[in-house]
Amino acid sequence: MYAIIETGGKQYKVTEGDTIAVEKLPQQQGEQVVFERVLHLSTDSGAKIGKPYLEGCTVIGTVMTHEKAKKVTIVKYKSRKNYRRERGHRQWFTLVKIEKIQTGEA
Repeated sequence: MYAIIETGGKQYKVTEGDTIAVEKLPQQQGEQVVFERVLHLSTDSGAKIGKPYLEGCTVIGTVMTHEKAKKVTIVKYKSRKNYRRERGHRQWFTLVKIEKIQTGEA
């Protein structure tokens, strides 16, 4: 069974036990996070597709840690103008371990 969830403007395919890196979340380390924006759910009995989201389906995960990604270097340059700028950026992200996918069925 897997689900496709949306968080931070991005979509992730998750199964129980997966660890995913998402945009930084406000929860602290060790807290639970509930993803309610489930776009697609695939089980042994078939697949469900939301319009745009599935009602009653949630994905529960636990925040493992908050970290920074590898540095991305931004370089600006204009020829013959003596203009050169170099800047680095490290984006924050949250590692989440997927604990349970709830289908919303009784």
